[in-house]
Amino acid sequence: MSNESSGSINHGSERKTLILALIAGMCGDALLSWMTISEVSFSIFPVIALVLSVQALYQEYLRNPVAEDIPLVGLACFFVGAFGHSAFVKAQYPEAGSNFFSIIVALLLLLWVGKKLGFIGHSE
Repeated sequence: MSNESSGSINHGSERKTLILALIAGMCGDALLSWMTISEVSFSIFPVIALVLSVQALYQEYLRNPVAEDIPLVGLACFFVGAFGHSAFVKAQYPEAGSNFFSIIVALLLLLWVGKKLGFIGHSE
């Protein structure tokens, strides 16, 4: 019984990892937007959220085993957060540029993540 429980991967932990990667991507882009777009004002909250999400990701990495696809899917979730936040900021401030590229990249990455996680198509 102990071999079964130690060898299994916790799916709740995988979801938590992917959500934390998404939050880290959004916060990273919020800081980058503040540095590069003059209309965006500074806020301490993305800094706090970025530090806490990276710390929680590290703690989750130490606590639970990682499945094969999760690091790559986690990186994709990070970029979904970054490109999604970029599209949101550029929708708020149209003079910052077009958000078409950010939306397309975020949607393509979301489709790939959905396929890898088995939400799209048949996983066998």
